[in-house]
Amino acid sequence: MPKKVIHEEIELGDGVQATLQDKTLTLKGTKGEISEVINDPMLLIKVDQGKIILTAKADSRNEKRMVKTYKAKLKNNLIGVNEGYTYKLKICSGHFPMNVGVNGTEFTIKNFLGEKVPRTITLKEGASVKIEGEQIIVESIDKEKAGQVAADIEQLTRVTNRDNRIFQDGIYITEKANKELK
Repeated sequence: MPKKVIHEEIELGDGVQATLQDKTLTLKGTKGEISEVINDPMLLIKVDQGKIILTAKADSRNEKRMVKTYKAKLKNNLIGVNEGYTYKLKICSGHFPMNVGVNGTEFTIKNFLGEKVPRTITLKEGASVKIEGEQIIVESIDKEKAGQVAADIEQLTRVTNRDNRIFQDGIYITEKANKELK
């Protein structure tokens, strides 16, 4: 019995251009461009008539999983190049007033729980961070980068060896990729 071929199509939509060179797919939209390297030997990719076509050579679970994963990633990239992704975080300081700042690619938190040494992280390229009062806004056209930067900022204020019910100071994600959290 011959195996079926797994075949998925993704519509590009208005204002998005896709180019495929070797194994690199580049999507250009109104907000910018994203390049995705698709380096799977069992996966074939084509750009044809306003569609991205993903095809797997075999009909196994692994190939089906890979096709669905790349389809989801490419859909996220299509939304990103048109609209972008925004993550919002809230600064909560009840015991000690925190000072939060962005200097180039470095994010710094001073006086977190009265600590003398500031906590810093280096921001990923492709994501921008703005501070507006008690709110931090992370924006990017790549959903993975925006989410990772927001998670890194939240983890920077992780409290250990203290009761989390009492020490609620920190920076917390309140909105993920345009979806508000409860």
